[in-house]
Amino acid sequence: MGQPRLYPIVVSIFILLVSAFAATAQDTATDLRAATGGAQTLADIIKRQEGLKMDDSFRSDATGNPDAAAPTSEQLGTLGGISDAELWRGLRYEKLDVIASTKGPAATVLIQDGGMWWLDVRRGPLKDYGGYALLGMLGLLALFYVIKGKIRIEGGPSGIKILRFKLIERFGHWLMAGSFILLGITGLISLFGRFGLIQLIGKEAFAAIAAVSIFVHNWISWGFMAGLVLVFVMWVLENIPNRHDLKWLAMGGGFIGKGHPPSKKFNAGQKIIFWIVVVFGVSISVSGLSLLFPYQMPLFASTFEHLNSFGIPQMLGLGELETQLAPHEEMQFAQLWHAIISFAFIAVILAHIYIGSVGMEGALDAMTSGKVDKNWAKEHHNLWVEDLEQAKKAAPDKSGATPAE
Repeated sequence: MGQPRLYPIVVSIFILLVSAFAATAQDTATDLRAATGGAQTLADIIKRQEGLKMDDSFRSDATGNPDAAAPTSEQLGTLGGISDAELWRGLRYEKLDVIASTKGPAATVLIQDGGMWWLDVRRGPLKDYGGYALLGMLGLLALFYVIKGKIRIEGGPSGIKILRFKLIERFGHWLMAGSFILLGITGLISLFGRFGLIQLIGKEAFAAIAAVSIFVHNWISWGFMAGLVLVFVMWVLENIPNRHDLKWLAMGGGFIGKGHPPSKKFNAGQKIIFWIVVVFGVSISVSGLSLLFPYQMPLFASTFEHLNSFGIPQMLGLGELETQLAPHEEMQFAQLWHAIISFAFIAVILAHIYIGSVGMEGALDAMTSGKVDKNWAKEHHNLWVEDLEQAKKAAPDKSGATPAE
């Protein structure tokens, strides 16, 4: 008889103990939060460092309660129901009804909480790997020069000049090239100045240089885009690949085997440079325009949507890319893409500058006077020279002389 009566008592005690333990655990969690003054705990910090999702409702929900504010007639009533910290928290989590006098996609965004990843990439991997890429290219070119030296004209200069590029062609080239050099220098100042120049020249001097760099960068970009269009229109037909390019590539442009591979006005190496310039030039021009006109040319949300539809991010193990991007996120992606392409572009152009100047005898004449030595042309563009000679023979005699009878 005693056991049935004892059983309900034991069960009741067990339920009370479990409830007390749960309440204690909840109080402990609350105490942990209270111990930090309502701020994040060590567990929150560890989750954030490991890139895990964390419950930050303790912060996002603490945005004040105007309805609970004391009446204005009472003490402290004029302070309202929102403290300064709660106000900024509300702005950060976009829980306040913000009214701005200016109009625009991002006019009411005062704090962009998700922008720290962009800042970390910009001052970390972008700066480091981009700098290493440029230094690596300079090192390779220096090593190549030490090993190979300057490529000379094998038969020596003939003294006979052939017109290679007309004035309009040289103008288009130098318009684009000169603009690119200025854009590269000013862009590198904007990215590396904060980490290098300030320590060398001080903040005030760097501020002046940075202001001039931004002005030059923004306005010279129009000259680059104009030169890009001009060069493309003038040279696109002569840079279409043909069967001779395969042999040129097989011979490594003359570095593998003996002799020089056949080539027309532009060899395979120059065609590769041309199409890199076109593709990279269009890419940095479009992303640059997006940066010149903030929030007016969103590029990446639609791009990510198309990539997701083709399954490319999924194949790379990235999952689906986010297609709902805030205006500031669009600008951040545009800036990163602009910088990445610029680093690759500069590295390629460094090699182009080398081979067109100190790396090869007679090459620079093509873009200065426009005329090159005939022996140089025969060695590097023999098919082009043959075309010129055939065209000259086929041209009608304009001297007015008639053959003797």
